[in-house]
Amino acid sequence: MNIAVAQSGGPTVAINASLMGVFEQALKSVEIDKVYGSLNGIEGIINQNLVVLNDLVKGEEDIELIKTTPSTVLGSCRYKMPSPDDKPEVYEKIVECFKKHNIGAFFYIGGNDSMDTTDKLSKYTMQNGIDVKVIGIPKTIDNDLCYTDHTPGFGSAAKYLATTMQEIVRDSAVYDLKSVTVVEIMGRHAGWLTASSGVLHANGETAPHLIYLPESEFSAEKFLNDVRAQLEIRNSVIVAVSEGIKLDDASYRSGKVDNFGHEYLSGIGKLLENLITEKIGCKVRSIELNVMQRCSSHLSSKTDIEEATLIGSEGVKAALSGETGKMMTFERVSNNPYKIEIGMVDAKLVANAEKVFPCDWITDDGTNITHEAIQYFLPLINGEINIKTKNGMPVHFIIKK
Repeated sequence: MNIAVAQSGGPTVAINASLMGVFEQALKSVEIDKVYGSLNGIEGIINQNLVVLNDLVKGEEDIELIKTTPSTVLGSCRYKMPSPDDKPEVYEKIVECFKKHNIGAFFYIGGNDSMDTTDKLSKYTMQNGIDVKVIGIPKTIDNDLCYTDHTPGFGSAAKYLATTMQEIVRDSAVYDLKSVTVVEIMGRHAGWLTASSGVLHANGETAPHLIYLPESEFSAEKFLNDVRAQLEIRNSVIVAVSEGIKLDDASYRSGKVDNFGHEYLSGIGKLLENLITEKIGCKVRSIELNVMQRCSSHLSSKTDIEEATLIGSEGVKAALSGETGKMMTFERVSNNPYKIEIGMVDAKLVANAEKVFPCDWITDDGTNITHEAIQYFLPLINGEINIKTKNGMPVHFIIKK
């Protein structure tokens, strides 16, 4: 048989490593002939817009280059699968594609919403006697997928964030004057990524001095008092804030949503900058890291890339053993030494759900994270990857569509 693999949702540094994990394991499996790549997620299956990865990936050098190429080499989508009752023609097109290309297993690399697609598609194939296994491979920098210890892509994003935050700390300390720097970090409802900036404390840094997550209550008055208290003991105050924290003043919110109803967020950092300027009056700047958090492969975590490759490979093994409708998971065995095992869970349990940052890992005053949280984060950002370069710049693998 042949297999197909697709990538969905927001890009990460490690999503292509998972793609190559699927590909490499397929090459080792006598049951599998061709590996099709679906361009732009499930839409590529619906529209029969496929490429044969066996023809495009020429050898080990290409495989390793793809693993260190950020974003999705196959492209992505934010397509919300309808129910079979509402739009049976969508499922009919998918099955037609599977049959035409002799596809016996489909692997969807993505986050919460992608697991909704995995669940719906696997149920449809089983209910209609179609022998195609459907497996979800987790991915998201938000680290908010339930039933898995962490997600591929998160470790590299956290490593980039910690490194960048440390550089911001150095930059902000050059002048002998009072200043505040507000760093806005991705995280709609879950504060995992913002919280990870606190790993700097493991290296003796006092910054970030204030960390605000969506899981904690937030008020402008308390925020200003927190900042004033920090300015009394230091010149330069560094604030890490999740884009998804809620304020009574919602003027900074876009009000726009994607196909899954998720609001596009941006602007809390600038609002807090203006608030500090108005109420405190010291030097202040806000920094929105934006998409750099997702695709900075030059600061990727070796642990993240290796685990992303592994979980893709294990997904193929699961499908060949007869599993379907599952999402692959990481189960942490220990922190020190760091050890994980690969498991799986029904995709329906992950679909459209979110794992929030534990309240027990937030300090009582709601402005920082605990030692336990730091110990959770540290193994995930460990190790460096040798990036191939040309003329001093990283080289990326690109599929010309």
